Amino acid sequence: MADKINLLPDNIANQIAAGEVIQRPSSMIKELMENSIDAGSTEIKLIIKDAGKLLVQVIDNGCGMSEMDARMSFERHATSKIKNIDDLFLIKTMGFRGEALASIAAVAQVELKTRRVEDEMGTLILNEGCEVILQEPCQTPIGTSISVKNLFYNVPARRNFLKANHVELKHIIDEFQRIVLAHPDVFFSLNNNGTEIFHLPKGTLKQRIVALFGKNYQEKLVTVNEETSICNIVGFVGTPDSAKKSRGEQFFFVNKRFIKSAYLNHAVQINFSQLLQKDNYPLYVLFIEVDPKRIDINVHPTKQEIKFDDDKIIYSFLNSAVRKALAQFSITPSLDFNQDTAFSRLEGFTRGATKSDDNSMTHFDTSSHYFRPIKTKNSDAERNADNLKNWEQMYAAIKNQEPEMDENDSQTFVSKFSAATSGKESSQLQLTDVAQFSEQLMMQLHNRYILSAIKSGFMLVDQQAAHERILFEKFLAYMTKQQAASQHQLFPVKVELAKQDAMLLKENLPDINLMGFDLQEFGTDTFIVHGVPAELKNNFNEKTAIQYLLNQLRENLELKLNQREKLARAMAKQAAVKSGTVLSNKEMKTLVDELFGCEKPYAALNNKLTFVIYKLPDIEKLFEKGN
Repeated sequence: MADKINLLPDNIANQIAAGEVIQRPSSMIKELMENSIDAGSTEIKLIIKDAGKLLVQVIDNGCGMSEMDARMSFERHATSKIKNIDDLFLIKTMGFRGEALASIAAVAQVELKTRRVEDEMGTLILNEGCEVILQEPCQTPIGTSISVKNLFYNVPARRNFLKANHVELKHIIDEFQRIVLAHPDVFFSLNNNGTEIFHLPKGTLKQRIVALFGKNYQEKLVTVNEETSICNIVGFVGTPDSAKKSRGEQFFFVNKRFIKSAYLNHAVQINFSQLLQKDNYPLYVLFIEVDPKRIDINVHPTKQEIKFDDDKIIYSFLNSAVRKALAQFSITPSLDFNQDTAFSRLEGFTRGATKSDDNSMTHFDTSSHYFRPIKTKNSDAERNADNLKNWEQMYAAIKNQEPEMDENDSQTFVSKFSAATSGKESSQLQLTDVAQFSEQLMMQLHNRYILSAIKSGFMLVDQQAAHERILFEKFLAYMTKQQAASQHQLFPVKVELAKQDAMLLKENLPDINLMGFDLQEFGTDTFIVHGVPAELKNNFNEKTAIQYLLNQLRENLELKLNQREKLARAMAKQAAVKSGTVLSNKEMKTLVDELFGCEKPYAALNNKLTFVIYKLPDIEKLFEKGN
C-alpha cells in the first residue's frame, strides 16, 4: 500500500497559516501597524481603499530594514523580536511570531519600501503569493511603507466571505482605535478613499480619547490610578451620564496590548450597577502594567487573549481601583445605613414636628445627610397609632404603583371573559377572534403584557414586542412611499458626533430622512436637526434619538438585512413603548388593532413571539386534581 502522508507545498501551508492570522482587512492592518510600533515609529499613516479590499498602505518613520532583513521579513517564523525560548516569557513587543508578512504575502500582492537612517538607498520588494517578483534599490524616506493590494486575489472563496464595505470599514476603525489609544505619544492618521477620517497628533491619553469619541467626553472622564506590588492600573472611566447603549467604547490593555476579557469587564461593570440603568454601558480605557513573566500572550494568533498566573488578584485590584476612582470624584452614591429608604419616602417618616404635636419632643438625626427632625412619642398608644397610619400610607403608595380596575370594571371584564370562553373551541387563533372582542375591556399585567379575551380562551400580548413590530413595518413603508410624518423643531438643534458616528450617519442620511428625520450636514462631523419622526416626540430628545439610532445600527451591522430594514429595526426599537409603561384601555386597544393589521403580527424583531394564546382545554387542565 502506498504511503498516504505528504508534505504540503509551501504555498498551501502559507495559505493555511494566513487563514489563522489574516481573517479580514482589519486583522491585516493590526499586524502592519503593530510592526510599525515595534520599529519605534513616531508617525504612522494608514491609507485604505474599498474598505481595505483594494488597498491597505501603512507608512511609518521607524528604524527601517536592511536589504537582507527586508527579504527575510517575508519568510515564515522569521522575526527580530525573539531569539530563544526564554524570550517568549519576556515579550514586550506587539509582534513576535514572525507570521504577519508571510501570511499577508500568501493571500495578496505586497509592495515593500524601506530604508534605514544610515543607508543612502532603500530597498523595494514586490511579492505575490509568497513569491518575490522584484527586488531592487530605490529612493524612499527613512522608515517603511507597505502596500497590500487585492486581498485574497488568489483565494476567491475567502474574498466572497468578506462583508459589505461599511461593515469592513467598521472593523478597521475598531482596530485602528485600539492601537491609537495604546500609543497617544504617536501621531496617527487614517485616510479612506481619499478622505481623511482621523488626524491624531501626539498628546495625552485624555486628549486621544476626546479626539476619538467626541468633545462631550472632555468633562466626563474620571482618572484611575492604582499602584500595587503586583500590577499598576491607570486610565479613565466615563461618568454615568456618558454611558451608552453599546459596549463599543470599552478597552482593556495589558502592557499596551489590547485584550478581550469578560472576567475583567465584570470587575469594572459591577461598580456601575447602582449608577446605570439596565443595558447601559460606561466608557473605560484602562491599562494594566504587569511583569511579562506573570502573563502568557502566546494563546492565539490574534494575541487578544492572554492568561494571568493569578487572574483573581488582577480582578480584585481592578475592581478596587475603579471603585476608589468613582468615590474620589463623588460619583459613587453615599449610603445611610441607619435609614430604611423604603420608609423614607413616606410623609410620616420625613416631615418635621408640627403644632399639633403638643405632647411630643423633637430631636435632629445628624447621622444622615438629610438632617431632618424626627418625632419621639411619649406613649405606646401614640406610637402604635402613628405606625398604623404609616403602614396604611405605604400600602396606599404600593397600590398606586399599578392601576387597578374599579369594581364595576372588574365585574364587566369577568362577565365578558365568561361569555367569550363559552363559545365553540378553536384549534388555532383566528383574526376574527380578535376583531370580535376588539371592543372588550382589556387588562394590563405588570405594565408589560396586555390580556384580552378571545373566542378560544384569552390572549397575552407583549406590549413592547408588539409595538416594535408595528413601528418596524411602518418605517419600512415610510422609506418606500416617502410619506413619514415629521415633528419640526421651533429651534434647530446642532449635534456633534464622533468621527465614526458621523461617517455612519452620512452613509445612511437619505434613508434616515425618509423616516421622518430632517437632518442636514453642518460642517465636519456636525449635523443640524430640523425635525424628528412624529413617533419620537414623546420618547427622546433630538440628540438622544440620533445617538440611539447609531448605536442600534452599529449593533445590527452583521445582520442579514438590507440597510433600510436595519434602519427600520433600529428606529422601531427606539420609539416603541417599553415594558413597564402604563397604558390606558384605549391605548391597549389601538396597539392590538394595529398589531393584527401588520404583515407578520406574530413575529417580534428578536425572533420571538409578540403574543401567546391560552386555550380553554389547556386552562381546564391546570385545574384538574393532582396537577
